[in-house]
Amino acid sequence: MPTSEVVHELTPDDARGRLVDLLTARGWITQPQVAAAFATVPRHVFAPKGTSVDEAYADDVVVTRRGPDGKTTSSISAPWLQAYMIEAARLQPGSRVLEVGSGGYNAALLAQVVGPSGTVVSVDIDPQVVANARTALEEAGYGRVLVVCGDGEDGYAAGGPYDAVIVTVETSDIPPAWTQQLAPGGVLVAPLRMRGHTRCLTLQPGDGHLVASASLQCGFVPMQGHGRDPVRRVPLRGDDAVLVLDDSRTQVDADALRTALDGPRLELRSPVTAAISDGEAFEAIHLWLASQPRPYGILKVDRERTAGLLDPQDRFFCPTLLTSDSFAYLTLRQHDETTWQFGAQGFGPAAGALTGDLIDLVTAWDQHERAGGGPQISVYSAGTRLPDTGRLRLLVPRRHTLTALTWPRSSR
Repeated sequence: MPTSEVVHELTPDDARGRLVDLLTARGWITQPQVAAAFATVPRHVFAPKGTSVDEAYADDVVVTRRGPDGKTTSSISAPWLQAYMIEAARLQPGSRVLEVGSGGYNAALLAQVVGPSGTVVSVDIDPQVVANARTALEEAGYGRVLVVCGDGEDGYAAGGPYDAVIVTVETSDIPPAWTQQLAPGGVLVAPLRMRGHTRCLTLQPGDGHLVASASLQCGFVPMQGHGRDPVRRVPLRGDDAVLVLDDSRTQVDADALRTALDGPRLELRSPVTAAISDGEAFEAIHLWLASQPRPYGILKVDRERTAGLLDPQDRFFCPTLLTSDSFAYLTLRQHDETTWQFGAQGFGPAAGALTGDLIDLVTAWDQHERAGGGPQISVYSAGTRLPDTGRLRLLVPRRHTLTALTWPRSSR
């Protein structure tokens, strides 16, 4: 009789255990109560039907809803990022939590951490997302979570004050409701976009404004409603190369930039290198370049479809210096087996000046700012006048707030 190998499918219990082991080994989970939550909450219940156990418990995003244009409007965030944000919120049994942006799974994790004596309120603007979250939460045993259909910018005052507000959508602003609904000593964890770069900030009130004690590069679907994404997209080669402008003060001639791509490309190399594994260096240099008081944008490209024309350091969030008719972006070339070398490529009449400036800025960062790790990030009420400290400071004005990124040892 021929024999066949018996294949044992991974069970949800086994998959949760594997995920906890992975997140713990990578340092994303350090708190026992958070490990217990990930080991208990059935993530597959919140995933779309047809999602395999492997996919449901991978350390990756699970898309749950798309808009008419095919773009993701709701998803289950990557577990590593969820673990990071929950730990940053410093929750205890009995804590009260507001989640802005629903889906259900993250709310269930929060409910598991704060326990039956705690409170979790989850707000989302999409009625279908709200309905799906309520159904999945009930099925998973977390029907005590209150899921509210409403504009997340307004929070949910009736459930406050909250010990933590956790925002699970990308926001360009911090609306007053989020801080007003915080309890004394409360924590706001939010992915805030600053000149095109999104960082998950751990914010607490101090001296009339919010101060970030931690910052981590991340990505989320953008807010809808009154907090809708205000960025402008300038196609340079259709959807294959797009310049994203997140600053109303930056104005460009789109036709001139497209024409520039048909001209020669100027490339310069910098003496500055970074280790392949040094993710913090890349995060810091992005914010450093964005902090310069000059026209600035983000270049996004399809590497395959623009091969031979554009080769930015990051295909999603590449820092780009601008004039109305020219641009230069950050590049990266492998220097040896363990390091990468920064550089710049430019197009247009001002390509020489822009690439030279970019190389100078990378050098300045390496000499004066790199050891500091990154800027201090603070969020003030809109219209606040800040004193001149003599240090480089990026000010990002929005409808509700003014975000300030101040570099520790700037010589510029």
